[in-house]
Amino acid sequence: MPELKPWQRPRQLVRQLSKPSAAKLLGVSAKLGTWQLTAGAATLGLVVAAGAVAAAGPWDSSGQRTAEREWAASQEAEGGADHGGRTPGGVPESAPSAPSVLAGLGAPAGTAPAPTDGALADVLDPLLKDPALGPERSAVVLDAVTGKRLYGKGAGDALTPASTTKIATAVAALSAAGPDHRIATKTVIEPDSEDVVLVGGGDPTLTARKEGRYVDTAASLRTLAEETARALKARGVDEVRLSYDTSLYSGPPRHPIGRNENLTLVSPLMADEGRLDDSSSGTADRTDDPAGDAARKFAGFLKDHGVKTKAKGDPGPSKASDRAESLAKVESPPLSALVERMLTHSDNDIAEALARQTAIAAKEPASFDGADKAVRDQLAELELPLTGAKFADGSGLDRADRISGELLAALLDRAADPAHPELRSVVTGLPVAGFTGTLVDRYPKDSPGTGVVRAKTGTLSGVNTLAGTVVDADGRLLVFAFMTTGTTDPDAAQAALDRMASTVANCGCR
Repeated sequence: MPELKPWQRPRQLVRQLSKPSAAKLLGVSAKLGTWQLTAGAATLGLVVAAGAVAAAGPWDSSGQRTAEREWAASQEAEGGADHGGRTPGGVPESAPSAPSVLAGLGAPAGTAPAPTDGALADVLDPLLKDPALGPERSAVVLDAVTGKRLYGKGAGDALTPASTTKIATAVAALSAAGPDHRIATKTVIEPDSEDVVLVGGGDPTLTARKEGRYVDTAASLRTLAEETARALKARGVDEVRLSYDTSLYSGPPRHPIGRNENLTLVSPLMADEGRLDDSSSGTADRTDDPAGDAARKFAGFLKDHGVKTKAKGDPGPSKASDRAESLAKVESPPLSALVERMLTHSDNDIAEALARQTAIAAKEPASFDGADKAVRDQLAELELPLTGAKFADGSGLDRADRISGELLAALLDRAADPAHPELRSVVTGLPVAGFTGTLVDRYPKDSPGTGVVRAKTGTLSGVNTLAGTVVDADGRLLVFAFMTTGTTDPDAAQAALDRMASTVANCGCR
């Protein structure tokens, strides 16, 4: 039997399930220890196996997603771009248990009873009337086993989605380019010359750092310089004219919101997202010249390896010719890992890069407009409900974006479907309530949603959204999307949405 690619492996689990869409996020377990009963189960927000976890994505040997295990081990407690910041003292509290996750362990997938429409309406209708929510409200709950809508109010209304737009970006990018796709940054040399070009391929996670979070897995500008210098010396070259190529992207590089600490210029060449501090997520001051800064750092790394640059000034922009010969390249982590990082931390730079990877795969211009068309076309191929949808950007920072609760729920339902293992990182990357990313500090330990709700947040002034998955009190996997616009108190609005998700988690609702 041929070796399966990482994104194909979930099929080994789903063959055991009663229906193709049944246990979309469930694993199997024989005996759970303390780690799995607390940090493991709660962090996953699903059923965690003692020996293996069957959902795809970048897992370590214990079956725990590496980034989440590091959090649970108190290595780091950062939020994301929506709700950034550290917990007091910078150290998370001990991990609460998630009994409602473990309650589903004993029954095969799909055998837990489903909530009824009327019972869900009884508990959600009063919460949806909370005055903290804005005048436009939408709420959708789907049964992940059957795909049936269990609850829907304003389901088809296309509202401003804020950062939940990233769910659509992720599904489109994974569908278009594939979960194993890696983004290359390379150097080339023009024939019969000493003209070296640093060519940006659109990797937003390229790093120039020696150490720090994600450095071990990211493509390294330092490594690229070392390998380029080695290739040049093999040619007998120790002095070059260096330039850089950002021609992969077209259109304006500045996001329509203007200069903003949530993202840098959208460029196919950048190092560490153009951050001017040592952060790896959340807000930060950004450079106004991400490509030029990366090229200058690269020139310094070349010099460290014995290759000088001839230009007296900084490296300038150029375009590599079709005749240029390859010197070296480095590649990003697989797209599945980029999706997880983007969703966990609500990373806007990664989101805009993935939207452009979708455009490139679709042979559309790698611009805001080209990405809009490519994302929409890709989701149309998946036969998702696109009425009223608009993807003005990939990150959700643009208020011109429009997505319905029906579409958000359908995106998550499709991503959780074992028939689409290539989309699995969309659900494994969702922040876990009370544990990771943008939900790290939104759920108290005694909340029934803590560790059970996995959801993408969305926050703009007057806009609050929450969309994700939840295991209810009976062990049934559900998908939800809650949206509201016109809010005046963001904290109260977020709390209202969190109560809705926690209520679904605490509800058998029959």
